[in-house]
Amino acid sequence: MLMVIYKTIEYFRDKIKEEITKKGTVKVKPTIYDVAKKAGVSIATVSKVINQTGRISEKTIKKVNEVMMELDYQPSSVAAALTGKKTYTIGVLVPDISNPFFAEVARAFENSARAAGYTLFLCSTDHQTAREHEYIDLLFKKQVDGIIIATELNDTKLVKKIVKHDVPLVLFSVDHPSISTHVVTIDNVRGGYIAGTYLIEKGHQSVTIMTEKDRKSSEGRLAGFKQALTEANLSLENQSIISCYSTVEDSRRASKQLLSLPNRPTAVFACTDLIGVSLINEARKQGLSIPGDLSVIGFDNTIYADIAEPGLTTIEQPISQMATSTFEQLLKSMKKEEHAKQRVTIIPELVERASVKKL
Repeated sequence: MLMVIYKTIEYFRDKIKEEITKKGTVKVKPTIYDVAKKAGVSIATVSKVINQTGRISEKTIKKVNEVMMELDYQPSSVAAALTGKKTYTIGVLVPDISNPFFAEVARAFENSARAAGYTLFLCSTDHQTAREHEYIDLLFKKQVDGIIIATELNDTKLVKKIVKHDVPLVLFSVDHPSISTHVVTIDNVRGGYIAGTYLIEKGHQSVTIMTEKDRKSSEGRLAGFKQALTEANLSLENQSIISCYSTVEDSRRASKQLLSLPNRPTAVFACTDLIGVSLINEARKQGLSIPGDLSVIGFDNTIYADIAEPGLTTIEQPISQMATSTFEQLLKSMKKEEHAKQRVTIIPELVERASVKKL
């Protein structure tokens, strides 16, 4: 009976293709039926080759793959999702793709995904709760094989929702005590401590910090910075701490605010490179010399730090290493290989350029 149905479908498809070819108006995409026919195997065999299941000879696998390449056949991820099979897709949530740090993170994730045979769905939430919900629901509908969250969610209940749906999950550069899942992050407290210690060693005693609003990571960097100052018997006045979002517009506003302080510090720790470069640009507009009149150290080591004038001394987050580790954790989860949830903490390092003066 099934053979009769298949032959009937095959007959009408050939007729339709014949008519369309005569008219020359539409190119029909090859299907699994075309692959099976040309390779001289059953549809079931082609399906097993695509999904890497069942016992099939290497000769048959090679033949089917050659035919798929010849016909430029692309298996349908939608069809795979409907049958509960792997879609080889991964969802990634970032807060702002225009931020150079997250742009580089996205690229690193894409490189790791391609190497493992996966495609990314990149979602930029713009720190909006509504978008977070919309994107998570979309990724559920797309039946992604795993999700990476690289943004501090406004609604942490979303993580529990993902876990409830049994979708493998890894948090990147974010963490929360109420969430039990794999985490890959940087030691932010240590990073802040390194920045503070470096400025002190350069002879700076009048220092302050520009923190990033609504980021737990920034709170850690502030804590480490304060610790370094305390150990050197220095204090940080709360009124001198400037806070802003890591955007061009708000960091520019915050830079003007800092430069107008009655007792301007000799050195500033900016919690992101974008904020640090914005401060350098605004200071130079006001006729100040960097690092002659003001020393600046950043955090991230993005391309902004490298192309800044002068080059921005910064605390490096090894993006490629962190992305690779994140994907390794996710792949283990997707293969059901993991045991206890792991928290991988990368130690940051100082990258010295030319934006800090020795007093």
